[in-house]
Amino acid sequence: MTPRAGFTLLATLVAIVVGVQSGAAKVKVRADFNKAFAFAQAKTWGWNPKGPGDIMMARTPDDDPAGVKRQAEPVIMNAVAAEMPKRGLATATAAPDLTLTYFLLLTMGSSAQTVGQFLPSTTAWALPPFVASTQSLEFIEQGALVLDLSANGEVVWRGVGEAQIKMDLDQDKRVALVNEAVREILGRYPPKK
Repeated sequence: MTPRAGFTLLATLVAIVVGVQSGAAKVKVRADFNKAFAFAQAKTWGWNPKGPGDIMMARTPDDDPAGVKRQAEPVIMNAVAAEMPKRGLATATAAPDLTLTYFLLLTMGSSAQTVGQFLPSTTAWALPPFVASTQSLEFIEQGALVLDLSANGEVVWRGVGEAQIKMDLDQDKRVALVNEAVREILGRYPPKK
C-alpha cells in the first residue's frame, strides 16, 4: 500500500466516525442496553478474545477493509482504553466482567428531493399539479462506529456513533475527533435505568 493510500484510508476512518461542519464535530450517538443486567457489578473489561473488532465496507469495488483496519484499529483501541477507566472499569488480565468489540461500518447513502414532495399527491380537482421530478440528488459517504459490551457471550450494552464522512481533515484533527467520538459513545455508559 502506498503512503497516500494509507493516508486516505485513515482519513476515511476518522471522518466517518466524526463529521465536521464549520469546525464543530457532528456525531449522532445512541445507546441501548439489557435492562436486566447489573451494570453496577461489572468492574473490569477486556477486548474480545476473538479479536478487538472488524471493519465492514460497502462503498466501492476497490474497498480495502484490511488496510482500513490496520490504520483505524490502533486509534480506536487507544481511545477506548483511555475512556474505560473513566467509566469505572479497570482493564482485566483474565476473565473480564465485560468484553468489548468494535465495528466500523462504511457505506454510501443518498438524499433526494423532488418537486412537490411536501404537497398532497393530488389537488382538490384530482389532478396532480405537475409531474414529480428529482430536483436535488446528493450521494453521501456515511459511517458508524459501534461499541459492543458483552457478558457471558451476550451483548448487554451497545453504543453507536454515526456521521457523514469528511475527507479534508489533517492527521491531528482526525485522531482528536476519533477520541471525541469514542468519548461521546462511552459517555452513555453506564446506562441510567
